[in-house]
Amino acid sequence: MITIWKQENRKLVEGTREDSPIWVDARNVTREDIRTLETEYQIETEIIMDILDQDELSRIDREDAYTLIIVRLPIFIAANEVSYFTIPLGILIFPNMILTICWADCEVLHDITNNRVRGITLGDLPAFVIRVLARADLIYLRYLKEINRRSNSIELELQKSVKNLELIQLLNLEKSLVYFTTSLKGNQLLFEKLMKTRLIQLDEEDRDWLEDVATDNRQAIEMADIYSNILSGMMDAFASVISNNLSIVMKRLTVISLVLMIPTMITSLFGMNIPLPFGNLPGYAGLSIVLGVCLVSSLVAMVLLGDKRPKRPRLDPVERKKLRRKNRAVE
Repeated sequence: MITIWKQENRKLVEGTREDSPIWVDARNVTREDIRTLETEYQIETEIIMDILDQDELSRIDREDAYTLIIVRLPIFIAANEVSYFTIPLGILIFPNMILTICWADCEVLHDITNNRVRGITLGDLPAFVIRVLARADLIYLRYLKEINRRSNSIELELQKSVKNLELIQLLNLEKSLVYFTTSLKGNQLLFEKLMKTRLIQLDEEDRDWLEDVATDNRQAIEMADIYSNILSGMMDAFASVISNNLSIVMKRLTVISLVLMIPTMITSLFGMNIPLPFGNLPGYAGLSIVLGVCLVSSLVAMVLLGDKRPKRPRLDPVERKKLRRKNRAVE
């Protein structure tokens, strides 16, 4: 869908192509939108395909009629398996128009069109681009904090019981952090190129603002690296816990199987159709021997499988009273 925006009273409202300056917003691009961009705005097909490529990296190029900037923006889609990821946004700067192309909708563009970004103006197109980049950094930081909160809540669930669902959720969050880190580092290279080259005309105020945006982007990179390291360590810790629990279970099963082998061997021996020891004993002597062996085996299993953790020493009544008085004094 292609929407044309103009500015009235410092707010963005829908306009037409006759207005100047304008912002042509192409989001959720369809085949008809691609044909419109090619015919009416004279955008090359290769440029449009590069922008719509989900794996396109951040870059800046100079064409004959416009300057092309591709930047990676964060996006959140709850229905996806990996809810947090990044998408490319193509920004084409014309003399009296700025055109953006994105294959999906995202919070950055949504906030701009709803006039949630202060100080944005179409009269200064380079400043408009910097405002878009600054909003992208803000959304990156917000999503990183949300990822950290979600990982903490999943960690609390895993402390109660280790389940596959929570582990898969942690794995998806780790993928999101990898996507964020890669896109942020690409954006950082783009910012450095914008400050060094003269592909777009920036005044002194725009350069200062761009340096602040680059600083926020570096902060987002550091946060993404920290959260990624914490999440990787958490995954390794839970993998060790699962391996340790499996070893304990296998140990118990081995002890149980060894203990059960003894009565099984004895009952099999007395079930043979050959002369056996104690076979001539009167009454239920054989049955008593089998039951006795089973009882001894059960006692051995209880001893081997018993809880060997050290027990806390019990306090005397006098010591308990002293401890209670100390706790009350602290409170």
